[in-house]
Amino acid sequence: MSHGDTATDPVDAPGARRVGGGRTGLGAWAELLRLPALFTVPGDALAGAAAVPATPGRRTALAIGSSLCLYEAGMALNDWADRDEDALERPHRPLPSGRIAPAAALTAACALTAAGLALARCAGRPAFRVAVPLAATVWAYDLGLKRTPGGPAAMAAARGLDVLLGAAATEGPIRPALAPAALLGSHTLAVTTVSRHETRGGSPLSGLAALVTTGALTRLLPRREAGAIAAGTPARPTGTLGAVLAAAYAATAARPYLHATLNPSPPLTQRAVGAGIRATIPLQAALAARSGAPVSALLTAALGPLAAKFARKVSVT
Repeated sequence: MSHGDTATDPVDAPGARRVGGGRTGLGAWAELLRLPALFTVPGDALAGAAAVPATPGRRTALAIGSSLCLYEAGMALNDWADRDEDALERPHRPLPSGRIAPAAALTAACALTAAGLALARCAGRPAFRVAVPLAATVWAYDLGLKRTPGGPAAMAAARGLDVLLGAAATEGPIRPALAPAALLGSHTLAVTTVSRHETRGGSPLSGLAALVTTGALTRLLPRREAGAIAAGTPARPTGTLGAVLAAAYAATAARPYLHATLNPSPPLTQRAVGAGIRATIPLQAALAARSGAPVSALLTAALGPLAAKFARKVSVT
């Protein structure tokens, strides 16, 4: 669900105090938690909720809160686990630069995980039953899986579970949300694979695979609504909104992936990862529109400009 192991040079907020080459205080925590990336989280639950018959409500909002907490727990835990590696490759990060103590980052990860699980429990037992494996996947990824061949799959599973969390909180049964969960998981798998070695330079094959995945998802989005797939009803054509959002998804991710394929240098690979993360938002919005939830789609799409605005101040990776 997170991309905390990726790295690009952070952009300092205007007027931020600099100590040891980075922000201090709240700015350091914003950098540690990659606050702009938070805008990619609510769309998971909204896409999951859109796939079920019920109308999103208070429990959906609790699921979004749970997702946000678990996402940020993964960010803090990631930097705590990578503190020795970051000291060599990314000394500007908050922990190796000394702006945040490792113990503080680990405490934040534990507290955010507890808060996320508590919010999920308030959203109901079905949501809690999804949140527990989601939290376990986040911790397993940060503490070891990301350094194994199974790392991208674990990240994809976390994103898919986050979609199912929204469905479980809204309705209970999660089967209708399996299709959007799989599509978002596929996108996350591609982005994470590209990010594996971005500080040293990527691989043309990973960039090409991400580009092909983006093309395949763009073609799949207009074909059939997730709710129709789950219910076994005939497919209905996707409206103009869904087509526009699918095009926005492709436009956000495709060119940076192509550049990283042609020249997998660290700067272009990092740019491709950032674009892949930002493309999550129009993909989520397109999935909501595909399920016949235009309001959720528009709300999700509106997060894109906000993410771009804050990303100019704090790196999303």
